[in-house]
Amino acid sequence: MPRIRLENLVKRYGDVEVLHGINLDMDENEFTVLVGPSGCGKSTTLRMIAGLETVSDGEIFINDRPVSNLEPKARDLAMVFQDYALYPHMNVARNMSFALRLQRRPKKEIDEKVGNVAEMLGLTDFLHRKPGELSGGQRQRVAMGRALTRDAGTFLFDEPLSNLDAKLRGQMRAELALMRQKVRKNMIYVTHDQIEAMTLGDRIVVMHGGYIQQQGTPEELFKRPANKFVAGFLGSPPMNFLEAEIQDLSGQPVVRGKGFELALPAEKAAAAASKTSNAVTLGIRPSDLHFSPDASDQEAVDLRVIVSEYIGAQSVLLCDCGGQKVEVELKSETPIALGETLRFAVNREGIHMFDRETEVAIR
Repeated sequence: MPRIRLENLVKRYGDVEVLHGINLDMDENEFTVLVGPSGCGKSTTLRMIAGLETVSDGEIFINDRPVSNLEPKARDLAMVFQDYALYPHMNVARNMSFALRLQRRPKKEIDEKVGNVAEMLGLTDFLHRKPGELSGGQRQRVAMGRALTRDAGTFLFDEPLSNLDAKLRGQMRAELALMRQKVRKNMIYVTHDQIEAMTLGDRIVVMHGGYIQQQGTPEELFKRPANKFVAGFLGSPPMNFLEAEIQDLSGQPVVRGKGFELALPAEKAAAAASKTSNAVTLGIRPSDLHFSPDASDQEAVDLRVIVSEYIGAQSVLLCDCGGQKVEVELKSETPIALGETLRFAVNREGIHMFDRETEVAIR
């Protein structure tokens, strides 16, 4: 039974509708990540679940109980905000115990809960410090600790790492993953960062334009994107998109575009045969292109190197393919000269095709 269920959830601001009938089930003890670009409706959805935004239409259920008209404090939720929202005049221990003290819990219970959470988050040595004496990462851990001490049924995270630098975000992702292993509760996490979504979520919900584009496990969404938007949003570097046409050459279906012609595997060929139009968008991930000077014409593409970005063990190449830009991941020891044309074998099982008009995946 899903712990949290959204049924036909709609949000309007005046005459402008920003969420268009969201339906979503979130199972017990599941880490659900709502991800998408700015303005897609993910934070609005989270704030409606929390009770910080009113519901225009539809209903929110928690344990099969409708809660859309309940105050936030009656929903058994705890929220971690983007800007920490800590009380600057209180030390870490008092910030973390604030909700418990409002509930007039016994001091022994408060001290025990704060101590346990502080140990889990590595804050034991900082309990007597005030927020101004802490780093950004430490303050975010305090904000998470304050939520955890409440022992709510569901924890909500609204882009909690967006104010941190890249190195600290990586460290905090690892700490969140460790915390997730210890705290078996529902967690709903909002981010625009697809790396956070892929590394943290049991289930990813990709949103765009106020609609859910696709939901599923990170692997499902990465390997079988429902449409061009999902395919381009998940993955770093992002998927390459090339305009192409499907053609049948002497009984061998191929996908052909400017500067390339690739034979299609049987499964892809069967899917392509069901289309009424031959015009498609071909999707190839940078990791599915492999430097292979001897590869045959039907399984490879020739790419002219425009830019090479050295990032350590790998380089990311920006290449030209018949006037279309293509990115490639390549081991850095491979010698590269700008302007050089190199041959890359294509992992044909990793080819994706999308209808040129609807942008829906062909499969």
